Amino acid sequence: MAAQPELILHDAQPSNPTYLAYSPDGSVLSVAGDSDFNNHFIAGFEEGDVSRYSIEDKSLDRLIVRCSLPVRDLAVSPDNNWCAVASDECSFKIASIHENKTPSIVTLPKPAKHVAWDPKGRYIAVSCTNGIIYVHSMTSEGPRLVREIDGIVTPSENESLVSTKAVWHPDGRTFAAPTATRDIQLVSPEDGEKQRRFTGGHSAPISALAWSPNGALLVSASLEDDALVIWETKTQRVLRKFRYEKVMQISWHPTENILSWTNALGQASITPDFLDAELEEILKGPKQASPLHHDPLKEISGNARRPVPITDRTKAAGATRREGFVALDDEIDMGLEDDSWIEDDDGGGYTNGINGNGKRTGDDLVNGHSKRMRDAVWRSEPHQSFQPGETGWRGGKRYLCMNLIGNVWTVNQDPHHTITVEFYDQQAHRRFYFTDTYLYDKASLNDKGTLFSCPATAERPSMIFYRPHETWTTKRADWHLSLPDGEEATAISLSDSKVIVCTSAGYVRIYTHFGTPVRIHRLKNSPIVTCASHGDMVLTVSNGALGNDGNTQLNYTLDNTRTNEIYQNEDLVAIPPGASLKNVFFSDQGDPYIYDSTGTLLTLLHWRDANRARWTPLLDTRLLPRQQSGRKDETYWALGVLENKFRCMIVKGQQEFPTLDNQNMSTEFEFWTPVGPQPLPPAPLSEDDLAKKKGEQPQDTNEMKRLRLEEGFVRAGVGIALLADAIEASASRSEDPEELQKLKQEQWEADKKVLHLLQDACLEGEEQGMKAVELVKLLRNPFRNSLKGAMQVVQRYAQDDLLQEKVAEVVEELGEEGEF
Repeated sequence: MAAQPELILHDAQPSNPTYLAYSPDGSVLSVAGDSDFNNHFIAGFEEGDVSRYSIEDKSLDRLIVRCSLPVRDLAVSPDNNWCAVASDECSFKIASIHENKTPSIVTLPKPAKHVAWDPKGRYIAVSCTNGIIYVHSMTSEGPRLVREIDGIVTPSENESLVSTKAVWHPDGRTFAAPTATRDIQLVSPEDGEKQRRFTGGHSAPISALAWSPNGALLVSASLEDDALVIWETKTQRVLRKFRYEKVMQISWHPTENILSWTNALGQASITPDFLDAELEEILKGPKQASPLHHDPLKEISGNARRPVPITDRTKAAGATRREGFVALDDEIDMGLEDDSWIEDDDGGGYTNGINGNGKRTGDDLVNGHSKRMRDAVWRSEPHQSFQPGETGWRGGKRYLCMNLIGNVWTVNQDPHHTITVEFYDQQAHRRFYFTDTYLYDKASLNDKGTLFSCPATAERPSMIFYRPHETWTTKRADWHLSLPDGEEATAISLSDSKVIVCTSAGYVRIYTHFGTPVRIHRLKNSPIVTCASHGDMVLTVSNGALGNDGNTQLNYTLDNTRTNEIYQNEDLVAIPPGASLKNVFFSDQGDPYIYDSTGTLLTLLHWRDANRARWTPLLDTRLLPRQQSGRKDETYWALGVLENKFRCMIVKGQQEFPTLDNQNMSTEFEFWTPVGPQPLPPAPLSEDDLAKKKGEQPQDTNEMKRLRLEEGFVRAGVGIALLADAIEASASRSEDPEELQKLKQEQWEADKKVLHLLQDACLEGEEQGMKAVELVKLLRNPFRNSLKGAMQVVQRYAQDDLLQEKVAEVVEELGEEGEF
């Protein structure tokens, strides 16, 4: 056994836990910080600040991000552009190191203790205080949870010095984590399965782990048994064991035989020539792959990846990635990086089946057919179910429902929750809250009451709870009911007279407001995605057939819960390929609307008539003037449509949903059918220019005026169709003179826009003559006022007699047909 290297300690910090990290080139060792590149280092503090410091100037360079609670761990992405931050908050953050960008915030069930970025930047492993490691995939859209790994690390409070960190092997195929049994377990992020295990090195909880740069050695340490152990990766056996006091973090030099660590006494050790000649040969030898029991990439045929040469094609593919986050799809398309240095000398399965001629072997074939092709053909991605208006958890809080009536939110006060129901019209209904011991995860709110549902547990089934806002009895008429065992509520909704519960069994269960079951039916397609109600109408959305983008298409059914009449049955929801449904709701006029991930708001025209319904866009938020400037990094969280305006909440940066801090801060946007981008308002004049123009502000250009008129005409057509259908469907409204006059007024407003376009066409001369005749045919006013107006416009502005004759012929023809 080699002699223990002489220890040289430096008092780096006060007698407290101390941290360290090398810069990538090994020229700088920062203590109490995390290095990002040679000239700077990053540090997090108990006050919640994460800052970047200049090594050259020894000064604060910039504040990266701020947390409301103490920072516990940092991790810098392999490209040195992003910093992942763990704090005592129930979330972790990903912030830009160099630019002022809004950080991504990922909600967690418990505070994060450690964060670790894999060497290729594909995954982040987050160790929480509940003893679960959450693996997030770094896609182009931000972090996405792909794996929850339980039963490896032990639950541990943030103040504890026991490590639960996932430490990635340099090849990125596994990470090592300390176990509750004082061992070290390797885990594959691809399938979450356990791989090789390092055992017998420690008699107390492990406080630090670190892989050598080539992955051939692993070093571990414990605070309590004062052991520092050197392991061989290939065999998982102990090579050397030393005794050093209270080691809490270890770091290898990137290129030299130097091992550095800090301890709980505020001291740092930098030990040159730490390894003897025998181990130094391993340290400076070839790279060593992760030791695997099985290769998950070979077993998952649809995602199998094999090494390919670094060619111009793969370089070009890599160059097209967005700076920072790298999508897993890009990695799959490119294959892995060149792993020719991996030596499969022990038959551990580190290399893929390539024969001597450079060809792929037939190991993946079954009966002459590729398993990858066979399994991938029918693999689809169903749309996840959601409750309209719900958000995810952030800081132990989340909205269960947000609409134009009010909000329902819950606060996690482990082991119970507290639910609050608040109304925008506080004179009609008073705010109330209650203690939630069932942990409700869905809610629906309308003027009649509030509906809740909770998932099943080992002790009880999934449950439904309804609470009316008002009752004429002396006791409140609240009620609960339980769903059958094995059946979960996937979406719930309240109509004016019924309770609608969609379940995991594909059932739509309908009850009265007092819990009496009325009907039950199963949709033709499942699983059910969501549902929404207004009056007696209910809109149900479910997964359907496989689309051409590999995802399931969405179907919708629209029926009346009172009369049991079906208006639309399993028709398609108009979602573009690659997009997802974000919200479903009815307007204050009772018309169905959807809002998708592209930021487009659509309504369903002619929804009362079978085979006539079509989804029609009324607003594309990407065309808003505030988006065209390119300076707004924001999305819009749909609340509903009120008085022909889109009501929403603005969500800044890469956040996915509003938080409780944004409550009651809704915004409204006028409809703008996407016939073209909304014209930007003219830039205001300076005081000198304004004086020259005698106080007149700049006006729209002719092109802008034309675009506004064309858009207004198209939008008016949608409004007229919705109003006409509503009047026709209601006996009382069809005989109401005010309703009929309102429809005629809407038609006249649309015709006025056509007359303005006709005037412009006449002024442009003979080349627009055919367009002018075509515009006259678009007039729709029933009292011939529009026809008379068209003749007056042509007689006044037309520059040739032939156009007047053509328009007169069209007017006479339309009048004889009785269209007006």
